[in-house]
Amino acid sequence: MSEHIDFTALTAPDREPIARLLHRALVHWYESRLGQGSRFGGSHEPFTLFPDVYEALDPGECVTARTASGEIVGVCFSHERETHVSVGIVATAPDAGGRGIAKKMMSLVLDKAKRLGKPARLVSSLLNLDSFSLYTRLGFVPGAMYQDLLITVPETGLAAPAPAGIAHVRDAVLADVPRISDFEQTQQGIRREKDFAFFIRNEVGAWRVLVSEAADGSVNGFLAMSVHPSFTMIGPGVAIDEETALALLWRALDGLRGQTLVFLAPCAASALVRTAYSWGARNVELHVAQSTAPVAGAKGIVFPTFMPETA
Repeated sequence: MSEHIDFTALTAPDREPIARLLHRALVHWYESRLGQGSRFGGSHEPFTLFPDVYEALDPGECVTARTASGEIVGVCFSHERETHVSVGIVATAPDAGGRGIAKKMMSLVLDKAKRLGKPARLVSSLLNLDSFSLYTRLGFVPGAMYQDLLITVPETGLAAPAPAGIAHVRDAVLADVPRISDFEQTQQGIRREKDFAFFIRNEVGAWRVLVSEAADGSVNGFLAMSVHPSFTMIGPGVAIDEETALALLWRALDGLRGQTLVFLAPCAASALVRTAYSWGARNVELHVAQSTAPVAGAKGIVFPTFMPETA
């Protein structure tokens, strides 16, 4: 008989065990399947940022799986927003696979979404067929595909000249949050003011948000990014077109000189992807957006992220 597993909320003493679990699970999977375990470093310490951020945003929403002895063998981050429930990283201990732990954690999140009358959304690896199959079995429908692009920004900045539209990009302020949220809702059919306010207040982690404005002063794009040493990544963001997306991306990368980071770009945005290649980016993985109720007529150029995650 398999050991009993309890599914509970995250507590303050769980910060270190959760970080160890995330690090061990990611290194194991990426090394055993792709030979890329070194991407996640040799220490679990950077991964303490995940429970820190998610608990600051949405206390008590994280699901953990625990053995009778109290060992954490699974974690699933999620957060409710105005229009949906977003699912972040789902991880199980390498030696706890095959016991239905991930399925049970996801089922609890989906039960919550059903009670709220909201769809669930996530971004999953297309290279991890186990998780892809789990999500589609649970009712998620695949949508847009994204290329994970790894880039090292030279200390002197990108050699390429600044693209058109760069003059319309600036750092966002708290007063921009409703406008950014309105713009994302018109483009993608989702709303998450809490996330943008959290980024701009910059109290847990380290964040920067850029906003682009059209000639009439209306928002035509935004791009958030984590600039914390433990987790440097561009996204989330939405732009009205590829020209605006490139201006936002160039400005974001120019502010990360000397750093190596990953960003996700829509495979369908061919001009954006080709330009990123010319800047030195290379593919390291593929991801796909999935939702239990895809938004009809979603448009624009989307930059997803892994924390906090929304496709």
